Amino acid sequence: MKITDYVKEYDPQNQFDVLKNSYKQIEFAWNNQFELKNVKKENFNKIIVTGLGGSAISGDLILNYLHKELNLPFYVNRNYFLPKFADKNTLIIVSSYSGNTEETLSVFNEAVKIGCSIICITTGGKAQKIASDNQIPVIKIQPGYQPRYALGLSFFSLLRVLQELQLIPDQSEIVNKIVNIWKNKANEFSAENNTAFNFAKSLIGFIPMIYSAADLTSAAGYRLKCQFNENSKLHAFHNVIPELNHNEIIGWESFAEKQLQTKLITILDEEYSSQIKRRFEITAELAAKNGAEIIILKSEEKEFKLRLLELIYLADWISYYLAVLRGFDPTEIENINILKKRLS
Repeated sequence: MKITDYVKEYDPQNQFDVLKNSYKQIEFAWNNQFELKNVKKENFNKIIVTGLGGSAISGDLILNYLHKELNLPFYVNRNYFLPKFADKNTLIIVSSYSGNTEETLSVFNEAVKIGCSIICITTGGKAQKIASDNQIPVIKIQPGYQPRYALGLSFFSLLRVLQELQLIPDQSEIVNKIVNIWKNKANEFSAENNTAFNFAKSLIGFIPMIYSAADLTSAAGYRLKCQFNENSKLHAFHNVIPELNHNEIIGWESFAEKQLQTKLITILDEEYSSQIKRRFEITAELAAKNGAEIIILKSEEKEFKLRLLELIYLADWISYYLAVLRGFDPTEIENINILKKRLS
């Protein structure tokens, strides 16, 4: 079967085209018009991004992307409540694509009561109403996407907020480069027999284990894990080096392929220190010695930020292709919908 055949048979909502046109989300977010009235950087000394799922991963990605530039404490909150250190000197960035995520709305109301500085990124919903009732600035993003397919909107809107607050240097030049990478890679990854498709094909029948580096590519690793879950309808596991070298690495001592059908995906990057690179090498050697196949994901772009965002985009395509190759609709999220219905 050709890729177009898989899309026709298993992708009725055409997420294939959504992926191809993801670069347009970046362009929208970076040129979006909004005002941050009454939000001044001298009024806060820490930042909390609160959200769940596809609306929260942008916060994780910011921590990797800006690991050399962001000087304020930055925390990603995935819960019904704020951490105890949240106070009037905290900037809360409410990230909810739908605007109706119940955990995020709970935190939003708590932040209003505390008197935090607040900014909301959403398409609308109840979050927009809370913001309107309390004169809180809203960054309106384009509706019509599955939240996990809207990372270009959520991440680059968050990046714009930090830039507009003068917390980081101007990112426009690097963002334009990322747009071009996603546009070019869209043509590459949508062609027959492409790299992402072949990676996905090699994973059929296996549970992916993903290893990335703490604080550098951890968001890319976690993003890939979550995309395997939601898009590919597949269990996947993620951990980070160096922490996993103090525990999980021992699990490979008793690895038996018949007991755990897995392939190890390692995310590598030139930004890693020599010791971290060596840890990846040794860990992969130990896993391979016991029979695990190693898949390496690595970008060859010259700048770290470009490499990171290229890997994020590649991960989305791999998980998409693994879905349709396994005969699953990459849009459908039945168990999440069942859970939401039961909770309501």
